[in-house]
Amino acid sequence: MGLAIITALVTILALFASISAIKNKNLLGIVFGLGTLGVFGWFTIATVINSAYPAVAH
Repeated sequence: MGLAIITALVTILALFASISAIKNKNLLGIVFGLGTLGVFGWFTIATVINSAYPAVAH
């Protein structure tokens, strides 16, 4: 559960960084911010689905 929380926080910070880079028209910041957002966002979703989401009894 801790890994999912940490990656979610990094994803949120990458979102804010991307928005800030777009406002400042910083091309390199936009590229790295969106790249980080994509990688960590996907990793967050995969981690939550795989290990952080409680199992449902059938």
